[in-house]
Amino acid sequence: MVDAASNGDGKMSLTAKVIVGLVAGIILGLAINILGLNPAGGFVDTYITNGLFHVVGKMFVNALKMMVVPLVLFSLICGVCGIGDIKTLGRVGSKSFGLYILTTAVAIAVAITIASISGIGSGMQMAADTAFSGREAPPLSQVLIDIIPNNPVNALSEGEMLQIIFFAILMGVCILMVGKEAKKVVELVEVLNEIMMKMVTLIMEIAPYAVFCLIAKAMANLGLGLFVELIGYVVVLIGILLVHLFVVIPTILKVFSGLNIVTFMKKARNMQVFAFSTASSNATIPVTLRTVTERMGVKNSVGSFTVPFGATINMDGTAIMQGVATVFIANIYGIDLGVGGFLTVILMAVLASIGTAGVPGVGLIMLSMVFAQVGLPLEGIGLILGVDRLLDMVRTAVNVTGDAAVSCIVAKSEGKLDESVFNDPNAGVVTHVEIDHDAEKELADIAKG
Repeated sequence: MVDAASNGDGKMSLTAKVIVGLVAGIILGLAINILGLNPAGGFVDTYITNGLFHVVGKMFVNALKMMVVPLVLFSLICGVCGIGDIKTLGRVGSKSFGLYILTTAVAIAVAITIASISGIGSGMQMAADTAFSGREAPPLSQVLIDIIPNNPVNALSEGEMLQIIFFAILMGVCILMVGKEAKKVVELVEVLNEIMMKMVTLIMEIAPYAVFCLIAKAMANLGLGLFVELIGYVVVLIGILLVHLFVVIPTILKVFSGLNIVTFMKKARNMQVFAFSTASSNATIPVTLRTVTERMGVKNSVGSFTVPFGATINMDGTAIMQGVATVFIANIYGIDLGVGGFLTVILMAVLASIGTAGVPGVGLIMLSMVFAQVGLPLEGIGLILGVDRLLDMVRTAVNVTGDAAVSCIVAKSEGKLDESVFNDPNAGVVTHVEIDHDAEKELADIAKG
């Protein structure tokens, strides 16, 4: 068997390069922080961590986000047309929704149980100067209303994922209803989708360097000092996240699909690293979609639906954070939520995940909704603000892994999974961008007329 770190010709794969960049960034960032080389306003802070590293990292994240809306729109329309049957589409949608909600509910229930047993936060005094401004949880009726865009162009420009998904599915269904007359439209969208996937591959070329910059900046600015004060919260939260990542998700995958867990986890590493670096499920959509379709063998007709849908409503990692944070803050303030309170937390976390975007920091907004519902003081969230950025990176990696697992389960159940691709360790491995010069020449000749 060929080592997954290469494509068989000795060249390092993109995943391996990204992991090298990740490790190097962690080492350099921690070194800068521990040695005190990053004082505010200093040369390193101004020109390196918040200069070069910030610019390169931000440009890369923006490039990924640039791809999300057109990729989701074109890919999802192609997916609906590829399914070719509205009833099948309904099955794919209901299976995806059911699995995403199930995993989120299980995640937060397990988190609350383990956090309660551990007793984190008991006896700890609240910091006097912490504050956090939250917002009220929207009613379920408003969440449902907001799924349908009153202006699809505005939804596309604002990146409203649920609205984009609704519009793309509706458009795909109507294309199917039109039939043969819409053939040229389908062919155009398929070409546009292929172009977007090529663009993703091209952007991935700078990924190792961008990941290095993103992680180096985060570690240099945050370091490990903040973890000491909140060590109990951090250890319990990361522990539960890792249990969900390496035990719960693989178990669900095995039970519902019978697929090899080790193979799945190896192929998921690339998107996990990107999710960890960007702390954004939405920004990782291009990488996740490419991973599940080209590396894991999920047909685009399924993956184009389950991946963006999951990035929008699947918040396993965020749900775990909410469960642990709720217990932590309740113990600090000496508030006994009781069984009813914890059941409310579970319900609120599941409902909030449906209408919340997969972007960095959104977990704190969702947490403010939960706290407001169960009567916990919002200023308690200020206690965990310092460490939330790094923890957000971990839980985003958990989220996208759940997206990929559900995609594989749904595809397998619908006969839309190519197991030969899934079991091939080299399927979809990228070392560098291949440029087809013959295709370039042919297109240039056409353009010249």
